[in-house]
Amino acid sequence: MRSLVLLGLVGLVAQFVDGSLGMAYGVTSSTMLIAVGISPAAASAAVHLSEVGTTLVSGAAHWKFGNVDWRTVGILAVPGGLGAFAGATFLSSIDGDSAAPWVAFLLMSLGAYVLYRFLRLGGRRPQFRGRLSAKFLAPLGVVAGVCDAIGGGGWGPVGTTSLLSSGRLEPRKVVGSIDTSEFVVAVGASAGFLYGLGSQGVNLAWAGALLAGGVLVAPFAAWIVRHLAPRILGVAAGGFIVLTNSKTMLETWLGLEETSGALWAIISVLVVAWLSLVAGAVYAERVARSTPDADIVSA
Repeated sequence: MRSLVLLGLVGLVAQFVDGSLGMAYGVTSSTMLIAVGISPAAASAAVHLSEVGTTLVSGAAHWKFGNVDWRTVGILAVPGGLGAFAGATFLSSIDGDSAAPWVAFLLMSLGAYVLYRFLRLGGRRPQFRGRLSAKFLAPLGVVAGVCDAIGGGGWGPVGTTSLLSSGRLEPRKVVGSIDTSEFVVAVGASAGFLYGLGSQGVNLAWAGALLAGGVLVAPFAAWIVRHLAPRILGVAAGGFIVLTNSKTMLETWLGLEETSGALWAIISVLVVAWLSLVAGAVYAERVARSTPDADIVSA
C-alpha cells in the first residue's frame, strides 16, 4: 500500500511538471519505477497506460483554458501514435543507452536556443508569426512517438523543444497542444505494449496509482499555463530542458558518476542559474507590462 501511495505522489509531481512545461511525466515516472528494479519495458508500459487517463484529463483542461492549437494537434497526434506503437512493438531492441548522449546533446542545444530566443527580448514583448507546416509536424510526431515508447518518455522533451524553438507558436499553446496530442501517443504505445508483452506484462496497480496522482493536479497545471506570460513560460521550459539533459551529458562525456559530488555540485549550480533566469524573466515581464509602448518583436 505504501508503494502505491508513493507512486501516486510520483504521478502527481510528474503531471504537474508535464502539464506546466509540456514534458517530464514519462521520464520522471519511468526513472522512479526502474530505480526500484522494474524492467524498462514493464515500467514504460505502466507509465503509458496511466498516461491514457492523465493526458485525457490534461488535454481537456488545456482546451478549457484555451491552450490548444487544434491544427497542430490534428497533424501531430496520429503520426505520434503510430510512432509510439512501432516503438513499443518492433523497436525495443534499439540500444537506447548508446543513443542517449547524442539525443541529450541535441535537446540541450535546442533548450539553450529556446532560452536565447526569450532572454534576448529584454524589455520587449514577444510575437509569434506564421504557422508550423505539416511537413515539419508529421515527421516530428513519428520521431517523438518512437522516442517516447522506447525511452518511457520523450514526447514532451522532443515535441515541446522543437515547437518552442520554431518561434511560430506561443509557449502556452505549445504545452497545451503537446499534452493534448499525447493522448493518442499514450494509446498507441499502450496498444503496442499490450501486443508485445500481453496483459500479464502490465501492472494495473502501478498504472492506477500513477493515474490517480496525475489526474488530481492536471487541471491546476493547465490553469498555470493559461496565466503565465510567454516570456516566463519560454524561459522556464528552455531552462528545464537544459537542466534535465545536463546529467546525461556530464555522466557520459565527462565521466562523472551518479554518486560523484562534482556531478551534483554542477547540477546545483545549474538549478540556481535556471531559477535566476526565471526570476529575471518575471522582472522583464513586469517592466514590459509597465511600458505601454514597449516594442513587439518576433520571438
